[in-house]
Amino acid sequence: MRPRLVLASASPARLQLLRSAGFDPTVAVSGVEEAAPGLPTSEAVVTIATRKASAVAAEFSDALVIGCDSLLDVDGEGMGKPGSAAAAIALWRSLRGRPATLRTGHCLIDTRTGASALGVASTIVRFGSPTDDELDAYVATGEPLAVAGGFTIEGYGAPFVDGIDGDASNVIGLSLPLFRSLLAQLGVPLTDLWAPRPA
Repeated sequence: MRPRLVLASASPARLQLLRSAGFDPTVAVSGVEEAAPGLPTSEAVVTIATRKASAVAAEFSDALVIGCDSLLDVDGEGMGKPGSAAAAIALWRSLRGRPATLRTGHCLIDTRTGASALGVASTIVRFGSPTDDELDAYVATGEPLAVAGGFTIEGYGAPFVDGIDGDASNVIGLSLPLFRSLLAQLGVPLTDLWAPRPA
């Protein structure tokens, strides 16, 4: 029997990413606290991802639950969603013309066995140098206020990112290669979770 895949996230980008890769996850939002002050970025994202997955796993007895959390690591400081337009503009001004590292923590729990697997994916993002007018217009779209690090590579922010070094899916919010590796650790073939193709 094909196990159910549950995404412990309200992120539409993560949901679309999984659907585009052949999955049809159930979405269950955890509602847990998305902060882990005092921890290094890599530890913080795994801690929060584990909170999300664990909270949702308690609701399912027959599922594989994946929880994720992303932060933009800027000189050792984890940047989440900007709290205001002013914060988003200030962040972008500090990022212009330089690299930073997007880190996403992943926690996969098999509620059928209680087994779990953890991992962090890191991707270097090379930011461009948008003008002040471009930044004002970008922030006015509302997009950067809703995403870790105040940017995306699949929306309005894409033209302002010069390139990435590493896994693009990680920057969207869920590393598909790491997801495959975590599934393998739990003995679940990735292809077992693909949604049936329409006849």
